[in-house]
Parts: sequence; C-alpha cells; structure tokens
Amino acid sequence: MSFQLPDLSGRTAFVTGTTRGIGKRIALTLAEAGCNVVSTGKTVDDSDSDLEGTIHDTAAACEERGVESHAIQLNLRNPDEIEAAAKEAIEVFDEVDVVINNASAIQLANVADLPANRFDLLNEVNVRGTYLTIRAFLPHLKEHGGHVLTNSPPVTMDRAPGKAAYAWSKLGMTFVTLSVAAELQGTDVAANCFWPVTIIDTRASRYFGMGTEDDWRTPAIAADAACALLDRDTDFSGHACYDEAVLREAGIADFSPYNVTDGDPQPLSAQLFDPDYERP
Repeated sequence: MSFQLPDLSGRTAFVTGTTRGIGKRIALTLAEAGCNVVSTGKTVDDSDSDLEGTIHDTAAACEERGVESHAIQLNLRNPDEIEAAAKEAIEVFDEVDVVINNASAIQLANVADLPANRFDLLNEVNVRGTYLTIRAFLPHLKEHGGHVLTNSPPVTMDRAPGKAAYAWSKLGMTFVTLSVAAELQGTDVAANCFWPVTIIDTRASRYFGMGTEDDWRTPAIAADAACALLDRDTDFSGHACYDEAVLREAGIADFSPYNVTDGDPQPLSAQLFDPDYERP
C-alpha cells in the first residue's frame, strides 16, 4: 500500500526553504494534495550558481499541479524580512493556516573547529528563524486556526560530540515548537515536529558524507509524513514524531518505495540525536 495524499484543498501553506531538497518536495507534495503554497527562500536566480533551483521555479511547479502559489524571497536571519513575508502571504491568500519550518543550515564539526560566526549562522537560521517565523504568524493562526510543523528531531540528548552547534540549533527548533504547542493548548492551533529516521538524499547529506546511498531515502518520505500530520485534527499537538511512525499510523508498512537504492537504510538520522535509537 502506498501513501494516499489527504485532500488539503482550500488550505494555504507557508513553507521555508523551498528552493530544493526536502523543502521543495514538501511544497510540491502539498500542491499535489490541493494546498496552495507560499514558496520562500533566498535563491531567486541560479544562473551564476552550481545549484539549480529558485523559489520561483518551485512556485511555478506548484501551479502546474493546479493550485495557487506565490514566491517570497526570505532570509531567515532578517527579522524584518520574516515579518514582511508573513504579512505579504496573508495579504495574497487572506488566510494562511499551515506554517512549515523546513529551512535549516547544517555544519558538523567539533567545538574547537567551529568558529563563532558559523555557530551564529546555525542558530540564527535554525532556532531563531523558526522562533520568529512562528511568532510572525501567531496572531493570524490564533484567529483562524491551523498547523505549525517543524522539521526537527525529538529532544533526547544532553551532548552531541562532533556536532554540538548543529544539534543545539536543531533541538532548539523542537523546543520552540513544542513550547508553542503548550502555550496554545486549548486553541485550534496544533504545533508538531517531524524528523526522518533515515538520512534523506540531499546535497548536504552528500557533502558531509552522511552514510551511503544504501542508507538514504528520498525527500518524498518527509513530505508524505508532513501531509499525514496535516490531515490530523488540531488536538494532536505537542509531539515530535519520526516519519516512519507517522506513516505507519497512516497504514504504510512498506517503506522501500522511498529508498534511494535496494539497500536497507539504517536509522542514521534518528541516531544523530538519539545514539541509542532502535526501530520499534
């Protein structure tokens, strides 16, 4: 059985980091489910880059799937841009009921090898960017209801040798999201996190040598898990979920269609932040 997309027609999602990778796949999958998409990120021109893709390319691909889409250039390190982007998205669509914090910076290094400016980059994009994005939409969400989803792991560790700054910033994304869930308890706003059990095939995974292709799955599994969470009632809130668990509850038993190769992907992504993680 393959995952059947829920009907998200009439909804609008603001997604960060849609230029490529997981963010782009989430945007396109949302569009395939009938959800309008606000495509955001820094890249608006890839002509002088070895990386293909822009926020406008993603918006156009969403529209090809029959929904409305709007691209907004956004630097998550700039709080004024975040406020302006939220305001523009609401002005364009009248109602934005899904906010997905996907964009992240990554660098894996020992404390001795990671300078202050790189520490600041990780934290400003990841945890601070998530904090400010959620905060920018809170008044609107409180009025209209909706979902906040953050691409970040369960908080299970108190140290992360070799990746302290990155782990701190990613776990901070979860901490902020679940704190908001508690603050909004009893409202029609849900806030949850989702995280892949396996490494996802992205440029970052390849650049940092995070396993091999046999250990990777495609971004589609993260996108499907996000859609499955959006199909739940808003009383499901305050959870940090693994993609496999979410999809298993949606009736998926065979994850092989998501695998990059015929290999058996190990749970390396879960183990980044929970070294003792084992599949149930």
